[in-house]
Amino acid sequence: TKVRESIYTGTVLIILAGRFRGKRAVCLKALPSGLLLISGPYKINGIPLRRVNQAYVIATSTKVNVSGVDVSAISDEFFARAETAGKDAEEEFF
Repeated sequence: TKVRESIYTGTVLIILAGRFRGKRAVCLKALPSGLLLISGPYKINGIPLRRVNQAYVIATSTKVNVSGVDVSAISDEFFARAETAGKDAEEEFF
């Protein structure tokens, strides 16, 4: 999907919904699914690496240099949940 022109790597965003609504975060990259990869950074304001739909953010005119951040290894698969053990494992437990 197409990312809004005002949003690109290093743009400071204001999150509009969810647990971190009202907080500012930095856009690290646009993922293939159309979601944005953002971070607070966690050490500064507690926002971890998250995926956010661009409909739930407002782009500000502030830009941050994120050239030193390596996010090439992070994709949508990074956020996939691990498969849980089925009933067979539960029966073996007892």
